[in-house]
Amino acid sequence: MLIIDENGLRSERPFPEERPAFCMFEYVYFARPDSMLGGVNVGKVRMEMGRELARRFPVEADIVVPVPDSGNYAALGFAQELKIPYAHAFVRNHYIGRTFLQPSQLIRDFDVRVKLNLIKEMVAGKRVVVVDDSIVRGTTARARVVNLREAGAKEVHMRVSCPPHRFACHYGIDFPDPEKLIANQMSMEDICKYLGVDSLGYLDVEGMVRATGKPLSTFCLACFTGDYPLPVDPALDKFIMEKRSASDIVRGFEVGAFFAVISSGVETSLTVLN
Repeated sequence: MLIIDENGLRSERPFPEERPAFCMFEYVYFARPDSMLGGVNVGKVRMEMGRELARRFPVEADIVVPVPDSGNYAALGFAQELKIPYAHAFVRNHYIGRTFLQPSQLIRDFDVRVKLNLIKEMVAGKRVVVVDDSIVRGTTARARVVNLREAGAKEVHMRVSCPPHRFACHYGIDFPDPEKLIANQMSMEDICKYLGVDSLGYLDVEGMVRATGKPLSTFCLACFTGDYPLPVDPALDKFIMEKRSASDIVRGFEVGAFFAVISSGVETSLTVLN
């Protein structure tokens, strides 16, 4: 905690020391590739994740296609490891945000349709490997496969540079309830059929962590493993304000109004507010 007061600037740690639990999804998805996290470049980590993925799930193909933007570096590492040509067949619309964060399925479906445009000439008649950073609900991934099939891709193989998301995040990332996570509800075989791909491969936890060069114990991996580093209170979620009773809201308004009147210098009494 950084404290600035009349004595100047100082830094303190007011809370008990817990084991470190840095969010692994920062390396996988959220952070910019030019970021340095824990002294390690994110883009380099993602390339190594792609290499780990290629060693675990190799495939014969004509082209490796990333799902931009966070899948770019993993796809590059995958392509380099297997010596397969790499090409940007998907062109991202930068006016569309991250689709898995959208509040409703209707909005997500619309955004998926306009988020990425496919250059059909790059994939027609080819065996294509699509490398994505993650699959959360499966909405985006399935739409991409449909686009590739319609463009004439001979084969479509999906590779994912992190493990399956099977558990909710209670610490800030908007992963939905486990029932809405495709890997929580389906087996790998069923996910493969649902996506419509010829093969599917996820990076394992060990390979993902190995790509960072850091110990496994330094990360929060709860969304992959279900091992939450701190106890989870189900009552403390992002809808806690909406769950407040009407009386609580009214009471809060009354107290706020009272202090607003007092601070303005106008004489009043609690009986007026009541």
